[in-house]
Amino acid sequence: MKYIILILLACTSVIEQAGQDSYSCKNAKIGLFSSTAVDDIKAETSTGTSVFNASSGELAFTVIIKSLTFEKSLMQQHFNDDYMQSDKYPTASFKGKIQEHIDVTKESTFPVTVAGGLTIHGVTKPRTIPGKVIVKGGSITMTSEFVVKCADHNVETPKILFHHIAKEVTISVSATFKK
Repeated sequence: MKYIILILLACTSVIEQAGQDSYSCKNAKIGLFSSTAVDDIKAETSTGTSVFNASSGELAFTVIIKSLTFEKSLMQQHFNDDYMQSDKYPTASFKGKIQEHIDVTKESTFPVTVAGGLTIHGVTKPRTIPGKVIVKGGSITMTSEFVVKCADHNVETPKILFHHIAKEVTISVSATFKK
């Protein structure tokens, strides 16, 4: 609970600084998928938070790792305890800037790239992530799908799970923003 409060306070601070051009999302859908010869692992959450400043293009996302749910409870327990060490590293986040100018007053679909830092497992790495911004009906929706290499963030696979977990994980993000 304390992490949720900290995230909301941080988002509120960014929104206040951004002024009238700021948008937020409190129910971003974030998913992960990996596949090996032994297992497919899929998890998702609808509790990611995000803020977007339309004037500057600045964008930030945060997700509480333990909010990701899996089909199998044992898989979820191993993910949090052995793999992601969610008590020690409770959140994953991205803070960056959209490289293209987005006219949020014009209904359209914009292909974008976002450059910034992706923090997972306490390790921040620079990333340029492709995505799409859809402006329609007064709302702004952002989507993206990208691959994360576990080794880039010092996420080690426990030896007992080595054949069950891929070295790369596909992350999908979908967020609809409101002023």
